[in-house]
Amino acid sequence: MEKKNFYITTTLPYVNADLHIGHALEFVRADAIARYKKLLGNEVFFNTGTDEHGIKILRKAEESGLSAKEYTDKAFMRFREQVASFGISEDAHFIRTTDLAHEKAAQEFWLRVEKNGYIYKKNYQTKYCVSCELERTDSELVNGKCPEHPNQEIETIEEENYFFKFSEFQKPLLDFYAKNPNFVIPNFRFNEVKAFVERGLQDFSISRLKSKMPWGIEVPNDPDQVMYVWFDALTNYISTLGWPDQNGDFEKFWVNGNPTQYCGKDNTRFQAIMWQAMLMAADVPNSYQIVVNGHITADEGVKMSKSLGNVVEPKEISEKYGSDVLRIFLLKEISSFEDSPFTMERFERAYNANLANGLGNLASRILTLSEKYLEKCPEIPENSISQEFFDHLEKFDIQKSADYVWSEIQSLDKMIQETEPFKVIKVDTEKGKSLITEMVIKLYTIARMLNPLMPKTNILLKDLIKQNKKPEKPLFQRI
Repeated sequence: MEKKNFYITTTLPYVNADLHIGHALEFVRADAIARYKKLLGNEVFFNTGTDEHGIKILRKAEESGLSAKEYTDKAFMRFREQVASFGISEDAHFIRTTDLAHEKAAQEFWLRVEKNGYIYKKNYQTKYCVSCELERTDSELVNGKCPEHPNQEIETIEEENYFFKFSEFQKPLLDFYAKNPNFVIPNFRFNEVKAFVERGLQDFSISRLKSKMPWGIEVPNDPDQVMYVWFDALTNYISTLGWPDQNGDFEKFWVNGNPTQYCGKDNTRFQAIMWQAMLMAADVPNSYQIVVNGHITADEGVKMSKSLGNVVEPKEISEKYGSDVLRIFLLKEISSFEDSPFTMERFERAYNANLANGLGNLASRILTLSEKYLEKCPEIPENSISQEFFDHLEKFDIQKSADYVWSEIQSLDKMIQETEPFKVIKVDTEKGKSLITEMVIKLYTIARMLNPLMPKTNILLKDLIKQNKKPEKPLFQRI
């Protein structure tokens, strides 16, 4: 495969609460793709970080008795600790929307859109969901409440703000989608995006009165207004690359790095429609691809979210079982694109079947035979990974890539059962050694494929194979 630059980013979660399992899903998947691209030899820029402005953050800070800056500083450190517990690459780039460089980039982005004639000011009244950071029409409300956050009151905003001429981008967006038929993955989400744009677009508010919402980036040349989330947080995807500097990382990874954005399905409108229109308005190249996750649901099929109070704490799972165990459940047992349930019972069943009885038992059996009957680690072919494994990752179908690895694990386990090398070696030493050598090489190939999925296990297994040593204790202790 051709080696090139690659840029991938998660969305930026608000720092008003700890990350839940849905956040972990997005972070782990983006990290898996970043690791896969590195495995191909590409130079990768993996971006993530925190969205730290807005009324939700200000209210949380006030509840905590802290200034907004003190609150977000503490929250960012907690965020870094949580992300580390997901086994995220150490070279990931972290951006905060309170970073001075980001604030300057957001203001420059605003100025360019304004210069191009796409920003104006007007009085208006609207219904607004604080948790969604989204204006809601009466037709979108269910019993007067936001369908995503039914336990919270809808607020009414009435003030003079700046607006973005979103309505002028219906045709440019539809033309862009037509020229880029793989812009949104999966395709059924892309169909939803196109249908939304085809129904027509309405201009949206992009500022708030500073007197009502002081925690934000000032609108250029108007100190009475602060930027609303869209012209602040979304700009992070390019400010992290040093934009508005057109050279360096921006040119390398945005212009020439197939910029790819992961998001949850409730974020698709922001990433695939609003952000793309904003980029057009500022004369900045569009994103290359948007990859959309389904939701992780609770027992009753309800979406997990902080505001609904039904979240699972991924950091606790990682601390108890290890980050690789958390990762492989999310990557293998959760659908790549559809909604999927998470329960601890399902997690423990998968752990025992896939890891304790599966990979762990297989590795122990082969490494025990290798240590006992082979003098050293056999020579490992360099290009042993099947193209099928890479093809699934290229399509962002990480679940299929994980299923492929486990099909190889099951195939190798079946090979041991059918050939019984531990018996063969007692009657035919050379044939027995040949069988064990073949199994060690196959196990090493499996370890290689675990690189993007279970990076710590990948390193541990390869080291044991190279040292020709059996593990001193079970790799995955049965629950």
